[in-house]
Amino acid sequence: MYIAGGQLTASYTAADLTSGIGFGIGDRLTDSTGKTYQFMQYNAGAGSIAGTAGRAVGYYAPGGVSAGSTTVVTADVSDTAGVLAGVLAGTINNGEYGWVQTYGAATVSVNLVSGADGNSLTLSTTTDGTLKVVGAVTDAGGAKAIDASANIIWLNC
Repeated sequence: MYIAGGQLTASYTAADLTSGIGFGIGDRLTDSTGKTYQFMQYNAGAGSIAGTAGRAVGYYAPGGVSAGSTTVVTADVSDTAGVLAGVLAGTINNGEYGWVQTYGAATVSVNLVSGADGNSLTLSTTTDGTLKVVGAVTDAGGAKAIDASANIIWLNC
């Protein structure tokens, strides 16, 4: 899908942001199907986890301690506080910027750690870039399994 000045699946450098691409960090977009995206920065984290399309990402929290960042995400679970931010719409290089889907039907590229159709899901704390069943009241949630065997989820981050 294309948007004014860019593409949902593209990765943008800091230089791109200053060249007048028409959107900036934290901006939100809802497409014609009702899916919502937010423009964020990707950080590969301590484990250097690639920001590949379809990976679940959490808000970046170095060493698992949140500093309140809501515009930087990572698939490295050791560098999140377990709060699901969404699913990468495209591959985003480390330190660069791109769109993260935060609402609507999505297909994740990494198999769910656990879950069956209808289960509430949250960011996995053991497997980078994927989701697991909400197991405790302290789990953040943010998604539901629509078709767990096909990795189709519903996001509500």
